[in-house]
Amino acid sequence: MNVIGFRTLFYKEVLRFFKVWLQTVLAPIVASLLFLLVFGHAFDTRAEPFAGVSYTAFLIPGLMMMAMIQNAFANASSSLIQSKMAGNIVFLLLAPLSYLEFFAAFVAAAVARGLFVGLGVYAIAVWAIAVPFYSVWMILMFAVLGSAVLGALGMIAGIWAQKFDQIAVFQNFVILPMSFLSGVFYSLRGLPAFWRDLSHLNPFFYMVDGFRYGFFGVSDVSPWMSAAVVLVTLAAVSAAAVAMLKSGYKLRD
Repeated sequence: MNVIGFRTLFYKEVLRFFKVWLQTVLAPIVASLLFLLVFGHAFDTRAEPFAGVSYTAFLIPGLMMMAMIQNAFANASSSLIQSKMAGNIVFLLLAPLSYLEFFAAFVAAAVARGLFVGLGVYAIAVWAIAVPFYSVWMILMFAVLGSAVLGALGMIAGIWAQKFDQIAVFQNFVILPMSFLSGVFYSLRGLPAFWRDLSHLNPFFYMVDGFRYGFFGVSDVSPWMSAAVVLVTLAAVSAAAVAMLKSGYKLRD
C-alpha cells in the first residue's frame, strides 16, 4: 500500500473541508440545533418514544446521525464533482495511487467530516439536556459505518454526475428523504404497520436505530441486525464505487 500517497490524499480532502469550515462544519451543526430547538420544544412534553427517555434526549442521537451521513455524502460527492468540473481530476488519476487507495482516502475523509459534525452537534446539544452513554463502542461503530456508507455513496454520485445540478438532484431526492424517513424524529413503534414495514427497507433507519441504541440501550430492532444491514450496505456501495473507479467510468473522458 502507498501509505504516503493515501495519507497525502486524505490530508488534502480533510484540509479542503476545513478551509471552508463555516459552510462544511458549522452550518450543519447550526441546522441540527435548529431542528432540536423546534421539535424538542414542540413535542418534549407530549411524546416519550422510549420509556424513561424524553423526546429531546431521543432526538439528539438521531440528529447527530442525520448530520453525519448527510455531510459524509456531501464531502465525497462535492470533492469529486469539483475536481471533474475544474479539470484537475487528471492529477489524482495520474498519481501513483491504486483505485483502492483512492477510494479509501476519500471515504476516510468523508468519515472525518461526518464525525466532526456529529461531535459538534453533541457538544452543544448536551448543554440543553444530558444524554447518557450505554455503549460507547456501539456509538463509534455506527458513526463510522454510517459515515462510510454515505462517503462511498457520495463517491458514486460524484463519479456519475457531470454537473452540480445532478449532485443536487441526488442529494434532494435520495439522501434527504431517506434520512428524514429513517426514524430521526420518531420511533417506529408509533407508526402503523404499513409504514413500519416500509421503514425497515430503508438502510438509513438501521444506522439511526443502532446509533441510538448506543446511547439508551433501547432500539426498535436488534442492534446486531442493524449492524448486519449497515455492513452489507457498506459492502455493496463500496463494491460499486470501487468498480466505477477501476473502470474509469466518467473519469477518463
